[in-house]
Amino acid sequence: MATEPVPGQEPLVTVIIPARNEEKTIAAAIDSARNQTYRNLQIVVVDNASTDRTAEIVERKVADDPRVELVRNPHISIPSSLNLAVAEARGIWVVRIDAHSTVTPTYVAQLAEHLATGRWGGVGGRKDGVGSTPAGRAIAAVMGSKFGVGNSKYHHSTEVEEVDHVPFGAYPVDVIRDLGGWDEDLVANEDFEFDYRLRESGRRLLLDPNIVIKWECRQSIADLFRQYLRYGRGKADVVLLHPDSMKPRHLAAASLAPWFGLAALIGLRRPGRGLLMALPYLVAVTIASVRARGRVDDAARKYVPAAFVAMHMGWSVGIWDELARRSLKRLTRRPETPAAITGRGGQPSSL
Repeated sequence: MATEPVPGQEPLVTVIIPARNEEKTIAAAIDSARNQTYRNLQIVVVDNASTDRTAEIVERKVADDPRVELVRNPHISIPSSLNLAVAEARGIWVVRIDAHSTVTPTYVAQLAEHLATGRWGGVGGRKDGVGSTPAGRAIAAVMGSKFGVGNSKYHHSTEVEEVDHVPFGAYPVDVIRDLGGWDEDLVANEDFEFDYRLRESGRRLLLDPNIVIKWECRQSIADLFRQYLRYGRGKADVVLLHPDSMKPRHLAAASLAPWFGLAALIGLRRPGRGLLMALPYLVAVTIASVRARGRVDDAARKYVPAAFVAMHMGWSVGIWDELARRSLKRLTRRPETPAAITGRGGQPSSL
């Protein structure tokens, strides 16, 4: 139940932080929430079945600051952690912060200012990647590139504008509850799927790039590929739920893996033709890598082309892998027996 604002006092805002095995970064994330200029906060950290010292570190923060609360989630699921946090929320607005990120001191105040107008169903800021290794710095640069992330404006936009998705969004708590929270059947892309339903309900999303979240990106090319493989699988799940969410830009990116697969097959017999098929993408990666050189140091530059390919190929492979898995599951599913259809004892099912 949201707490009604006290006259003369800023409304209570609930900050939610889902976390799993984030012992290296969780303290900084919580402290960046505690150090906000906006002081009337409830900070709910949901430990997502961590096997490291994450919960122990959060407990120390709870002892230091009465605004910090720890909720334990026995299930390994980000959507269920978000829903558990919202169930505990007493604020009128909910602000999500990632466990391996930090936010500027005015982050909550800026979000609250937009939400207070009543015009927006959700608000978000720019997500700046942070790299601590040469590969990580290359990945951060690639994630800030239009060629790298396409129309994901929260990575590179400089304009305050209405968008279709925001990262780690801030929402009125009543909107979240009205929409039924985040879909717990999804293993990834639960945030995009939630924003899709929000927009379908007639509400609008605002991106303000002057609101900044520093997000620790993956620090190796292999980890980046695995991350985008998971994102691709999540995108497939969302598309199966909401076919209209698939845009032409998504189709172009999804076609990359099968196109290169076809090029490889043709290249077995006609190497020149196979190379010709791959050439446009390879040229595009080269041009984008040259443009990104100014944003990285010498040690990171050699990783930039691989980061582009890992993101794009991981996402494309992930989509087709999930669609193939779903199709195989349907094909191998046993048909329901008459007993299963009618229920026990031959009586009609109540479903």
